[in-house]
Amino acid sequence: VVQKGPECLRELIEMGVKFTLNPESVTGYDLAREGGHSQRRILHAADSTGREIEEVLIARCREHENIVFWEDMAAIDLLTASKWLGMPRKEDYCWGTYALSRESGKVHAFVAGATLLASGGAGKVYLYTTNPDIATGDGVAMALRAGARIANMEFFQFHPTCLYHPAVKNFLISEAVRGEGAILKLKDGSAFMAAYDERKELAPRDIVARAIDYEMKKSGDDCVFLDISFKPADFIKERFPLIYTTCLKLGIDITKEPIPVVPAAHYLCGGVQVDRLGKTSLPGLYASGEVSCTGLHGANRLASNSLLEAIVYSSQAAASALKEQAVQKLTLPEFPQWRYTHKDDPDEKVVITQNWDEIRRFMWNYVGIVRSQKRLLRAKRRINSLVHELHEFYWDQALSVDLLELRNIAVVAELIISSALYRRESRGLHYNIDYPDSDPDWLADTIIENGQCYSAKRAE
Repeated sequence: VVQKGPECLRELIEMGVKFTLNPESVTGYDLAREGGHSQRRILHAADSTGREIEEVLIARCREHENIVFWEDMAAIDLLTASKWLGMPRKEDYCWGTYALSRESGKVHAFVAGATLLASGGAGKVYLYTTNPDIATGDGVAMALRAGARIANMEFFQFHPTCLYHPAVKNFLISEAVRGEGAILKLKDGSAFMAAYDERKELAPRDIVARAIDYEMKKSGDDCVFLDISFKPADFIKERFPLIYTTCLKLGIDITKEPIPVVPAAHYLCGGVQVDRLGKTSLPGLYASGEVSCTGLHGANRLASNSLLEAIVYSSQAAASALKEQAVQKLTLPEFPQWRYTHKDDPDEKVVITQNWDEIRRFMWNYVGIVRSQKRLLRAKRRINSLVHELHEFYWDQALSVDLLELRNIAVVAELIISSALYRRESRGLHYNIDYPDSDPDWLADTIIENGQCYSAKRAE
């Protein structure tokens, strides 16, 4: 990432991505500083950097004659040679995916010599999250079912500052707000972060989130407050236009009053383990972005590193796939048509809603910011029962996006719980009150593969 990052950023700029400029900066760009950073080093596009990059990349893709978009599709399972063609597991290969059309209800087989998972995160496994509704861990769940190696699922990052408002369920108050000097305060107006870390509001996210969680539990308050109103109003409006306008629509003028905030599930540091070329342990399958586990984030991601990681590893994976396709000259196999054997029972749709709600609630209560062995074991017993129930339910119902996402979120929950139980220490985002200290013997990845959980040192 360090070596390839500048090159990838230059490519984005050439494609038309407009990062915020600053004529007084040595680089010519406005550089932001966020939690855990010692220097200003983050390129940004006001406070909507991800959206700017995504919109430009989509526009460039739509201009390319060889790129076809299939929208409103939901992946079901990966096409592996062992499961669908009867090949031995030792000769396994990923040939694409089955996917469900939301509009028609038909299942399509997308067959390819190289498949890239870029399905994002899994924040919806928790009751409160900054993630969109589609962040249901589909890529991780599909990769696990296909036999790919999964790593470090216990390290789920909770963003300290999600907007607390009944009309908005997942609006993120960027860490850059704290980077520009905003102060976390209690209801009475007193600042509290100095009691937890000398870096105060700029401490890493795990420390800030646990501090807020502790203060809320101690006081019984529903939220804390983030105050940047002491900065000039014009600066706030120019630096944080999306946050300013969103809050203003909700009756909160952040140039004059503090913002009510709470921690919420934000980013999965674990995922499908990949090497430096974005390759997974399953030949033919690549992964990039939040669905992957590259090792860059360790046990606690630093703010804004994930966008750069996604860009670099996507570039690496694309180059690697093209090179391998040119050498191997693969013949694409034929996969069987999907068999529509499920019945559609409207009365059973309540099962999806009930199980979805139950998983998200016990994950928040038992496997959240602060964990214990007792709570983890309670969650493990419940998820084991639910996974068994859902397996039977899945094969007895007509396919729907809600059913697919419930199936996947249950798998992700099981992975997080199992990994958290396995790691008997506290490190980064995984904080267990029964094992409050870090142990050097646990300085390794937590791996789940073929139903087994074990530790493995990452190759240098």
